[in-house]
Amino acid sequence: MKQYTVTGMSCAACSARVEKAVAKVPGVSSCSVSLLTNSMGVEGEAKASDVIAAVEAAGYGAAEKGLETKTVQKAGTASQEEFLKDKETPKLKKRLIFSLCFLLPLMYISMGHMMWNWPVPAFVEGNHVAMGLIQLLFTTSIMVINQKFFISGFKSLWHKVPNMDTLVALGASASYVYSLYALFAMTDAQMHADMGKVMSYMHEFYFESAAMILTLITVGKMLEARSKGRTTDALKSLMKLAPKTAVVLRDGKETKVSIEEVTKGDVFVVRPGENIPVDGIILEGSSAINESALTGESIPVDKEPGDAVSAATLNTSGFIRCEAVRVGEDTTLSQIIQMVSDAAATKAPIAKVADKVSGIFVPAVILIAAVTMLIWLLAGQTIGFALARGISVLVISCPCALGLATPVAIMVGNGMGAKHGIMFKTAVSLEETGKIQIVALDKTGTITSGEPRVTDVLAEEGVTEEELLSFAYALEKKSEHPLARAILTEAEEKNIQAAGEVTEFSAVPGNGLTGRVNAELLHGGNLKFIMGKAGVPETIQKQAERLSKEGKTPLFFSRDGKLLGVIAVADVIKEDSPQAIKELKDMGIHVVMLTGDNEQTARAIGGQAGVDEVIAGVLPDGKESVIRALKEKGKVAMVGDGINDAPALTRADMGIAIGAGTDIAIDAADVVLMKSRLRDVPAAIRLSRATLRNIHENLFWAFIYNVIGIPLAAGIWIPIFGWQLNPMFGAAAMSLSSFCVVTNALRLNWFKMYDGSKDRKRKQKKSYKKQEEEKMKKTMHIEGMMCGHCEARVKKCLEALPQVEEAIVNHTEGTAVLTLNEEVEEAVLKKAVEEQDYTVTEIA
Repeated sequence: MKQYTVTGMSCAACSARVEKAVAKVPGVSSCSVSLLTNSMGVEGEAKASDVIAAVEAAGYGAAEKGLETKTVQKAGTASQEEFLKDKETPKLKKRLIFSLCFLLPLMYISMGHMMWNWPVPAFVEGNHVAMGLIQLLFTTSIMVINQKFFISGFKSLWHKVPNMDTLVALGASASYVYSLYALFAMTDAQMHADMGKVMSYMHEFYFESAAMILTLITVGKMLEARSKGRTTDALKSLMKLAPKTAVVLRDGKETKVSIEEVTKGDVFVVRPGENIPVDGIILEGSSAINESALTGESIPVDKEPGDAVSAATLNTSGFIRCEAVRVGEDTTLSQIIQMVSDAAATKAPIAKVADKVSGIFVPAVILIAAVTMLIWLLAGQTIGFALARGISVLVISCPCALGLATPVAIMVGNGMGAKHGIMFKTAVSLEETGKIQIVALDKTGTITSGEPRVTDVLAEEGVTEEELLSFAYALEKKSEHPLARAILTEAEEKNIQAAGEVTEFSAVPGNGLTGRVNAELLHGGNLKFIMGKAGVPETIQKQAERLSKEGKTPLFFSRDGKLLGVIAVADVIKEDSPQAIKELKDMGIHVVMLTGDNEQTARAIGGQAGVDEVIAGVLPDGKESVIRALKEKGKVAMVGDGINDAPALTRADMGIAIGAGTDIAIDAADVVLMKSRLRDVPAAIRLSRATLRNIHENLFWAFIYNVIGIPLAAGIWIPIFGWQLNPMFGAAAMSLSSFCVVTNALRLNWFKMYDGSKDRKRKQKKSYKKQEEEKMKKTMHIEGMMCGHCEARVKKCLEALPQVEEAIVNHTEGTAVLTLNEEVEEAVLKKAVEEQDYTVTEIA
């Protein structure tokens, strides 16, 4: 996506016009204009010059952002911070101060003296023409100070794309011109000594209305600009984290260089209390790194040689020497900033409603104002009265509130997520995440830690746990099996030394290990392997069976033909997983666990985690088809962390990647959880729902304000209730409308996304339990399957049958679990499988 800075926009009508103009450029596939950040994101193959030309032809200015959105390290931080800096508020503040300097004396004469007889200088006392001239001079000064409204407004009108500034310019100009006419008419009456007419024309002055309208709109614009500036605070805070310098080793000496001089492969050093300058790998030293800047996690993480460190994180303790692996726009910090920036540049689906209205809003208001004036004139009212009604309609109407309703909430919501390590890549993902009905969770690395750990140590009678672990440690030190790492970690954490150096070591594939320690023959492995080497009591066998049912892998160890005991290893569930899954269920979301484990192990882990449904025996390439099937039941989010999750993440309505996972998974996802914890999934859904609720509130306010305000300004209620709106009050209301919308969006900063006490369940069309009851299940027992290729053949032949919705095949269990759409004869199922040269022994 190419990003551009757009100048000259003042309201939603402007952004709609720019979007429409750029969308017509050949090669542009999509265009999204943000009134909030005055930016535009364009996708497609169109040349930047063509895009800029289209914007300029529409009456606005544009420039390609270039480096400021592409990189943080290479001079980009300063540029992007400068881009996001609130430049409007200081300008508007200066305009407001100068305007007030002229408005106060103007109001003193026009209202203070005329209404309450406040004293004025002697040369003005009773000189109505002089008072008119003074009002003219003060009002003209205010109009010159606020000339931007007139330049923008009439320029837009000339291009036939009127905007909010057009409404202000027309309203102020109408007041000014009519007052000017009244002043000249007064001079004529003065010449003819008609004092009655002089006094009547004095009441026809609307100079103060023109001046007050411009000043009040400037107040509103200033408040709006200040509030809009606060919505980008999260992004600006991220940019400030980027280090400016690094200490690198050049010719064996430490040299301090600017961050843009650091290249991939450079060796840099970081002392305690300093920030990591770029992403790297620790070569030497150890330390505790505070990563709260990126993940929101306040507890420092211990790092050793070989561990990765990220730019902008803080080295809290030891001296470390690292190698730079990612610099410039490739660092984690830069990618986070890019995600937040891209999300701000995209448009949520709900914004389309406001955009359509904004596109026709201003022309409609101008027409309503003209019709209003005509009707009051036809009704016999004076030109001044009719003009006041028309001006009121112009200045109370506010397309800005409509245009800001969605983007300000999106920006604040996205910033809140970034602050807590939840990255929404686009505005669409922020809106759609809250509508999820089904969450599919990958087991390994998502529900579980992804690293096997020792869960149980069952020592045989006469053998201590320490002795069992000591011999197991000695034997497993030689193994490269993932389960061996769990035993090594357990022994090291308990400070247990290996029983001795293993000799004559050998691994028996699929069974276990063997070796000698101090002339004693050791064996370790599964039950079948050990039973051939030593006696295994029935009590131990039953305990091992129980452990297997709990989803654990029992490893048996023997010494010189005698059983030492059993060590159970499992990929343990993360501490926060059960709570996260409970929160999802409390929100009315159906939770599914996907795993390649066998049915028994999968159900054991699924039971501990508390999921609604377990889908076991899913091959890596089968997750995508499972997601496709789940999407028929509702809106699906897939949560995963591995390379094999990427197709499923892409297929799902919403892909959520665990941040500690692979780059491919993160690239394929719509939402990235930087903390790698499952509780961020319900938090992300909660934040999305709160943001969408805030958008609805903003849109309601924007619509209802105009629905109530325009008829009131037009004078519909004057004949009934006598309600009459002064143009100055209309301008004040217009000024406050946008401010209220932005302020309401800022309330999201106080939203507690981890508090599930107020969660409300979303009603589903049909309960998932009922849906599943409508489906029929059958389990086929099949002989002859030997590998994953066999599973794929059986799965393909069964799912080719129209009655079979899904077949989950497991060659180790020798089963195929079928989900049927309708009844099917067992002979049909049996024939389909046996045609592939396998044997069906039973169908249950």
